Amino acid sequence: MSLKEFDVNGTNYKIVLTEQVISHVNNLKDLYNAAYEDPESFEDVSSEISTTINEIASTIEPQAEDSDLDGIIQEIIKAVDNKADEIKKELEEKENPAKKSKSKSKK
Repeated sequence: MSLKEFDVNGTNYKIVLTEQVISHVNNLKDLYNAAYEDPESFEDVSSEISTTINEIASTIEPQAEDSDLDGIIQEIIKAVDNKADEIKKELEEKENPAKKSKSKSKK
């Protein structure tokens, strides 16, 4: 878990990236992709998208303003993606410590 803070339209928001929040974000990304790949399915998934966004929004402090929600969701998706990249890099370094020392010596 990690606390993320970000500013949207002049308001400072905070969210703790729990496993549940990360799961909701990944589900939301899948729903967005499904709607993008098959625009005719958008009506079918739009209520799921809305529900998932509301689940994520319920974990934000302070309570999200409707006008800020799109920007907040974008920031949270970026934070989850960055966290996933950090974890991936850590795992790669643990699996291949020689790679880490080579990349340092190239600089």
